[in-house]
Amino acid sequence: MIAVLAGCDKTRRSPGRAYMPDMSYSRAYETYSSTENLKENGINYTARPVEGTIARGDMASYENKNDSTGYARSAVVKNPLDFSTIDMKEAERLYLVNCAICHGSKLDGNGPLWNGGDGPYPAAPKNLLADDMKAMTEGTMFHSLTYGKNLMGSYASQLSTLQRWEVIAYIKMKQGGTATTTTTVVADTTAAAIK
Repeated sequence: MIAVLAGCDKTRRSPGRAYMPDMSYSRAYETYSSTENLKENGINYTARPVEGTIARGDMASYENKNDSTGYARSAVVKNPLDFSTIDMKEAERLYLVNCAICHGSKLDGNGPLWNGGDGPYPAAPKNLLADDMKAMTEGTMFHSLTYGKNLMGSYASQLSTLQRWEVIAYIKMKQGGTATTTTTVVADTTAAAIK
């Protein structure tokens, strides 16, 4: 028995038929490619999320801007977390990893970068146990962590919103009071000053 296989020797040159020929096809762009050629074609692509979006699992965004008005308004912002349900071990770990390098593990402003003036840091970090820091509201601390203050840079990229609030609750606990009692007294005086 002999089997013969025969094939077409014609090469197909047409793309065939489109089911819905009036559909438009978008151009594909590489995520990390240069966006200069896109701007020439009228496309504004920045590879950034749309303003106002919130990362999945993150808390609502902080609405105060980084200006003097936003800083003043931050005094009335309260910690949205219930103080009794915060995992203080995790909050302490976050503080030690992100803040203790400057402010010290005892919150006294004598971290390894300052080291009593012998470290590489040119200025002493803020003593978080000082009276002015005890009087600072949670909202103002959150504003400072989010945008930075003086020589301290922003920690918004290192700590999520939830983690920043946890660190603030830890600091307030170490300062010797619950966060809500300190916030209420100072927030009322700051709100009157804004008006």
